[in-house]
Amino acid sequence: MDYAATYAAWRADPEGWWAEAAEAITWARRWDRVFDPALGTFGQWFAGGRLNVCANALDRHVAAGNGERTALIWDSPMAGARARFSYAQMRDRTAHLAGALAARGVRAGDRVVIYMPMVPEAVIAMLACARLGAVHSVVFGGFAAAELAKRIEDAAPRAVISASCGLEPGRVVAYKPMLDAAIEMSAHKPEFCLILQRPQQAAALRPGRDEDFQEAAAAAAPHDPVPIAATDPLYVLYTSGTTGKPKGIVRDAGGYAVALQRSMGMIYGLGAGDVFWTASDVGWVVGHSYIVYAPLLAGCTTILYEGKPVGTPDAGAFWRVCAEHGVKVLFTAPTALRAIKQQDPEAALLAGHDLSRFEALYLAGERCDPPTAIWAGEKLRRPVVDHWWQTETGWPITAGFRGLGLFPSKPGTGGRPSPGYDLQALDDAGNVLPRGTSGHLALRLPLPPGCAPTLWNDADGFRRAYLADFPGWYRSGDAGEIDADGDVSVMGRTDDIINVAGHRLSTGAMEEILASHPDVAECAVVGVADALKGQAPLGLVVLKAGSTRAAQELERELVALVRERIGPVAAFRTAHVVPRLPKTRSGKILRASLRRLADGEDPRPPPTIDDPVALDEVAAVIRPRS
Repeated sequence: MDYAATYAAWRADPEGWWAEAAEAITWARRWDRVFDPALGTFGQWFAGGRLNVCANALDRHVAAGNGERTALIWDSPMAGARARFSYAQMRDRTAHLAGALAARGVRAGDRVVIYMPMVPEAVIAMLACARLGAVHSVVFGGFAAAELAKRIEDAAPRAVISASCGLEPGRVVAYKPMLDAAIEMSAHKPEFCLILQRPQQAAALRPGRDEDFQEAAAAAAPHDPVPIAATDPLYVLYTSGTTGKPKGIVRDAGGYAVALQRSMGMIYGLGAGDVFWTASDVGWVVGHSYIVYAPLLAGCTTILYEGKPVGTPDAGAFWRVCAEHGVKVLFTAPTALRAIKQQDPEAALLAGHDLSRFEALYLAGERCDPPTAIWAGEKLRRPVVDHWWQTETGWPITAGFRGLGLFPSKPGTGGRPSPGYDLQALDDAGNVLPRGTSGHLALRLPLPPGCAPTLWNDADGFRRAYLADFPGWYRSGDAGEIDADGDVSVMGRTDDIINVAGHRLSTGAMEEILASHPDVAECAVVGVADALKGQAPLGLVVLKAGSTRAAQELERELVALVRERIGPVAAFRTAHVVPRLPKTRSGKILRASLRRLADGEDPRPPPTIDDPVALDEVAAVIRPRS
């Protein structure tokens, strides 16, 4: 069935469509209702059903005779190590760790915070929690103690699973001192901690609370999967909130398993035995969904990469991993592609790598500017698919659909809505806008399976944040438009639409123009306060490696380019060349911090900032010249 027919089938009978998708999951008890609108904030999926997600990800493949198939490949240029784990090995290691947790009192519904680097034990810890029906909450490894403390206090975990250290280029990051400090700050104290001792740096264990991860798992009896209600939480994943208190995004077990299983074939065109590499981190939603759960639910081989797109050792690292492990589909962030493009604009490091098994590149995390998408497509000679989703949705809202014959997406767009999502652009009053008109991107309720049903201990906060502004809709917080073909362009967060003398202008459209310049590697445009026009756009660009252009000459060219493409209405008069752009650890540019910095305010970078020095470097450029 093609995309149009599949989407129409879902529109005609949503509950029947999802019931059919749920047949791919093994249930301990079938559901009473596919969707119950009386539950939760907008209804819940597969009410009455019971399942175990870990058993679906591991045990059922072993039971089907596929235990020797490779489930997980760990590739760590940071540690100089590689390892492979079969489905049987993953099941056994997960069962033993689940047994260790259960022996120490962890039960279904208890929370376990996981604070680990990109090592196989992080995946095993997540699956072990799922095996018991315990709720895991993964915190990005290396998060500062104060932010980790907030998450421990809010989740109130019975246990914390961590490691002695993480690895970054040129340095070892000690995790245990940050964990100790976080527990000290938190009003809630976990009963015990399991610490993975890495050979690069061991940690001192605190008697009476800390135990060795490997020793505890080795000594434990294996534990069987514990079925839980489909509507029970599988995990809580915290995102930064506007109030300073992190928001705990809840993911329910049944709907998530069904949606992810369906997405692997429908969106990525992958099935059992295929190798899928999501170059992200298990601390982010992309890692939860497409490093851990979705590939294993589908019987794929998933890659866990502890390294960088450049510098470990060079800008050919991604192509080496794809060739060495036979990657069929790579999913990464546009930022990674721009970093590779900056260091190796001619893709010379691609030569010599056998990519005969590589079929497609998927991008998400932020909008991919067309020049980068086109560059990647030309160099790789493979389809490049930009797709859009959020921590809250758990799986793609829009995409190109390899399994349904609709891919890749047009450069600059995120593809078309996935079956399950009724996506529209709304005006400020909540009215549906005609095609080709920019507005608030919103999803008609109910949200499909896999989307967050609520926030942890904060249902009212969920309603205020997502449902209150446009009754009957989920407000995504992103702005964009849907064109005549149905392709969706996401131009940035709603507050990245700037108002210049009464004209609503997209900073994303300006970024697209700046990125088209042959000397520009990556860029950001933010709206800054202007006494006359209300706001004015400010462009910041990073040059490609090897560019010899004088900064002021290039800046004049960029201003002229935007005025030529958009017109004087853009009021684009200022562009600065900067050494690099400040980003979060997941690669998102800190546009809000840049906006405040340009306005002379405290930039208030979030705790997820990758390198605070980058913000100082931008300040050194723009403040003397503002």
